[in-house]
Amino acid sequence: MHRTLESNMTFRLELFVDDLVASTDFYGRVLGFVIGEQQADGYTPLTNGHVSLSLNLRANLSDDHPIQAIVGERLGRGIELVLEVNDIEAMYKRVRSANWPLSGELKVQPWSLTDFRVLDPDGYYWRITSRGKDGS
Repeated sequence: MHRTLESNMTFRLELFVDDLVASTDFYGRVLGFVIGEQQADGYTPLTNGHVSLSLNLRANLSDDHPIQAIVGERLGRGIELVLEVNDIEAMYKRVRSANWPLSGELKVQPWSLTDFRVLDPDGYYWRITSRGKDGS
């Protein structure tokens, strides 16, 4: 295995959304993220375990920003965001008890992991999956 130049890398994801209230509700109530202090411009940090996520208003992007969606375009198109959890059954029950619609039911996949799929309020596509036997 190749050693990376920077072994202390972390990953943080920033999603640009249209409705901070709806998105904060989804990530907090439905997926169990801890919501940090929202800044005046709307920037909102969230954490859950080793996952760092932040929300920001899409309106804060300039019209010519490379990730700005055009009118009618679904946000996050072409990206599958994956959350690995220790207890997939418990996470599935949490999402179902929040009455959040599923994009894909809980099932064992051909690659031997169990997962289900959801869309956030802006259409970002999430696969929530069990961990492999080796923790990956």
